[in-house]
Amino acid sequence: SDAIDARRWEVLDEIFTADADIDYTSMGGIAGGLEEQKEFLAANVPHFPVSQHLAATSTFDIDGDTARVRTICFNPMVITDEKHVLFCGLWYRDVFVRVDDQWRIKSRVQDRGWSLDVRRPVKPAG
Repeated sequence: SDAIDARRWEVLDEIFTADADIDYTSMGGIAGGLEEQKEFLAANVPHFPVSQHLAATSTFDIDGDTARVRTICFNPMVITDEKHVLFCGLWYRDVFVRVDDQWRIKSRVQDRGWSLDVRRPVKPAG
């Protein structure tokens, strides 16, 4: 979340395995590998001047060197200015694997929860 909000795509190499399968299609993204996702994110996320991903309430099912994790994500994204914001609620379903004593995401599927497009009316001058 921090890497995406900070537009630091290279940090994703430390979070995902090189052969990760990532599916963001339920919220309008793409399905593909890590390099494809980084290219997609680099081309599309900057259209939103500000985004914040709040990830919380993770559940873990750990079996040896594999963990299945489900995490809630709340993601407000500014569209043009603070008068037009898209709010998204979703879940990440991840499969983590232990690689060289570090946990990395090998598979991520984004499950759509809801979205709300909020446009505050501009008050006329005078």
